[in-house]
Amino acid sequence: MKPVCIIPARGGSKGVPKKNIRLIAGKPLIYYAIKSALESKIFSHVIVSTEDKKIASIAKKYGAEVPFMRPKNLATDKAAMEPVLLHAIKKLNLLGIYFEIFVCRDCTCPFIDASDMKGAIELFKKSDCYSTYASVKAHPSPYFEMWEPNKDGFLEISKTTNKIIHRRQDAPIVYTIVGLGVYQTKKFLKIRKCQAGKMLPYEITKEHSHMIDFEFDFKVAELLLKNG
Repeated sequence: MKPVCIIPARGGSKGVPKKNIRLIAGKPLIYYAIKSALESKIFSHVIVSTEDKKIASIAKKYGAEVPFMRPKNLATDKAAMEPVLLHAIKKLNLLGIYFEIFVCRDCTCPFIDASDMKGAIELFKKSDCYSTYASVKAHPSPYFEMWEPNKDGFLEISKTTNKIIHRRQDAPIVYTIVGLGVYQTKKFLKIRKCQAGKMLPYEITKEHSHMIDFEFDFKVAELLLKNG
C-alpha cells in the first residue's frame, strides 16, 4: 500500500498575501510541491487540503487531487495542523482511500525533492519511531549564536551546557524541522499530534530546506531556481 501525500495550503496567509499561489520563476509556489510529489511516484494520491477555490483550481491544473474542501474554521491563522490532517484523513477514508503511511508536505518549502521524500519514508519504515522529519542543522545555534532577553531585558544565551562553547562547530547538534513529516496513520489518529513520542530527523541540504515566509525568501528562491 503506497503512502498518501497531503499538502495543506490555505488561502489566508498574512506574512505574504496569497503566498501559496504566488508566482515564483513563472509557476505558483504550490506547483513545486505537487510536481515533486507526483514525479516521485511513491504516492497513491497527492492531495491538497484547502478552503480556497482558486488554490483548488490551480492544484488540480498541476495534477493534484482536491476531493474535498477544508472548512474555513480550519483555515485561519490560529488553526493548528493536527485538526487539518485529521479532517483530511477522515474525508479520504469516507471516499474509500485508506493508507498506512502519510506524508504532510509543506508547499512553502519548494526545493524538497523526490529523494528527500523517499529518504524520509525509508527511514520511517525501518525505524521504531512515531515520525520522521526533513531536517537541517540549525544555524545559528541556540548554544552559541542565539540570545534572548532575561527579565531585566539583558541578553543571555538561549541554551547552555556544562562547558563553555567557543566555536559553533563545538555546539551540540540542533535541528530545524522543515517542510515534510512522515506518520503512520493509525498512530496519528490515536495520538492526534504532529510532534510526539520518538521523532527522527532525516537530514536534507540547506538549499532544500529553504522555507518561504517573507518577501526576502521569495527573492532567494527566485535566485536558486534561476541558477540551479
